[in-house]
Amino acid sequence: MSKLIRNLMVTGIALLLITSACKIKYSFTGASISPLVKTYTVYDFPNRATLINPTLSDYFSDALRDKFTRQTNLDFLNDGGDLEFEGAITAYDIKPISVTGDAVAAQSRLTVRIKVVFTNNIDPDNDFDTEFSAYADFNSDQIISDVEDQLVEQIVKEIVDDIFNKSVANW
Repeated sequence: MSKLIRNLMVTGIALLLITSACKIKYSFTGASISPLVKTYTVYDFPNRATLINPTLSDYFSDALRDKFTRQTNLDFLNDGGDLEFEGAITAYDIKPISVTGDAVAAQSRLTVRIKVVFTNNIDPDNDFDTEFSAYADFNSDQIISDVEDQLVEQIVKEIVDDIFNKSVANW
């Protein structure tokens, strides 16, 4: 009987050592962040698009910061975080996407593209330089200024989710 107990204890200790040796933080948000990563930095994303939305740069940077603050335990640093996000807004376009029989646009599409350079100072194998884009459609009989804030909010949320997933969710 004592041999059985000793074998169970050895097996339990071995399992404990194995599971504690390979640590990765998992959360309900899908993020898997190394315990070595403690901080993040989101630099300003200047607006280099031909058509400029004057509030988009600040709105996007704040949304990305908010996502990491809400869904991770990482601390924000103004400069030099373990994870760093920088880049630029490269496109902000409104184009017709469907035309009526009268050759008049029935729907238009607002598209936003943002170039993101992600630097993981703890694990550089996860670095990336990618352009993310999203769009939202609206009826052409609507004035863009009436729907723009709502469309931008929807688009930015999608892009921020994509950046979060690519950087820390490893999807």
